[in-house]
Amino acid sequence: MRAISLMLPEHVLEISRRCADTLHLSRAAYIRRAIERMNRQTQALLRAKRLADASKKVRKESLRVNREFAAFERDPDA
Repeated sequence: MRAISLMLPEHVLEISRRCADTLHLSRAAYIRRAIERMNRQTQALLRAKRLADASKKVRKESLRVNREFAAFERDPDA
C-alpha cells in the first residue's frame, strides 16, 4: 500500500478523529473508507451520466421504433 501526505484543517482532523473513535477505527482507516466511498459515488455518477448521454443519442431512433410498434398494435394487418 502506498502512502500520501494530507494537509487538513485542524477542525476536520478533530471531527475525523472523533468519528473514527466512535466506529472503533484508526483515523487512517476512517479516511481510507471515506475516500473509497467518495470514489464509489463518483463512479456511479459518471456511469449515470454516460447512460444519460447514450440515451439522448438514441432517443430519436427509439421514438421512431415505438411509433412503428404502436401503429402495428393498432392495425396488425396494415
